[in-house]
Amino acid sequence: MVELYPPIEPYDHGRLDVGDGNLVYWETCGNPEGKPALVVHGGPGTGCSPGMRRPFDPARYRIVLFDQRGSGRSTPHASDPATNLGVNTTEHLLADMERLREHLGIERWLLHGGSWGSTLIVAYAERYPHRVSEIVLASISLSRRREIDWLYHGAQCLFPGEWERFSAGAGHADDLVAAYSRLMEDPDPRVRADAVKTWCAWEDAVLSLEPNARIGVHGDDEPSDSRHAFVRICAHYYAHAAWLAEDTLLRDAGRLAGIPGVLIHGRLDLSCPLETAWELARAWPDAELVALDDCGHLRSDSKREQLLKALDGFAN
Repeated sequence: MVELYPPIEPYDHGRLDVGDGNLVYWETCGNPEGKPALVVHGGPGTGCSPGMRRPFDPARYRIVLFDQRGSGRSTPHASDPATNLGVNTTEHLLADMERLREHLGIERWLLHGGSWGSTLIVAYAERYPHRVSEIVLASISLSRRREIDWLYHGAQCLFPGEWERFSAGAGHADDLVAAYSRLMEDPDPRVRADAVKTWCAWEDAVLSLEPNARIGVHGDDEPSDSRHAFVRICAHYYAHAAWLAEDTLLRDAGRLAGIPGVLIHGRLDLSCPLETAWELARAWPDAELVALDDCGHLRSDSKREQLLKALDGFAN
């Protein structure tokens, strides 16, 4: 068992007014004089968790976490159907990250995240390369239409029965993600709750073949507010392909030149197949791809080992 750094608590936190009625929760942990590092959570819409603090040496890093609009401790929460997701887009999140950097008085910071978080990190770094010192990604996704289509349509070849239930939950629509996004806006709370359960059951099915898979990763009981927010935001973002032109992040990867990066990815990842990480490593001049044979999308000892190695290596 690879041990991360011991649990720590924030030494400061707050909610940043980012406009549009949104207050984004943030916290800082570790050494106030340490190397700044921003953790960008996945989902979209999952929010950050205490465990995300632990890959960093608290003596050497000033660790910043934040809950993206509508998720976690940010307000208003996306589980409330009255919360307007029209002001929750990739562009809004990029602006929020830059506003948070300015608010905390940070000149440059290391960026770390995975899955959807890797999309947001690459988009931010290409927009503001002079504000990024290093990047460490895990379970890489660029939220391209082809990746979204694979996850919610193509993967049916491996889980036909589970996908049939997922498809039926959205009335067998041609575009299931868009259909679920509409269901999550339904005024009937029962309709929304059923959509959350069916969506999460599919997400769990795709993870089920991994060596360290466990039942109910996304929850198998009555949907919580956090799960409502996750599904609502996730469907909203992926129905619009994250408002990113197809392959734009790969085409602009030359802007990352001079930024050292480590891409950690499991070959058994069915949610985010290795191909995307490989393509990004080829397009990014200073990136190292670490492909792990024994794991997939979920956390594993080998991932923890490589993550600690990368973050400890960048700490000075």
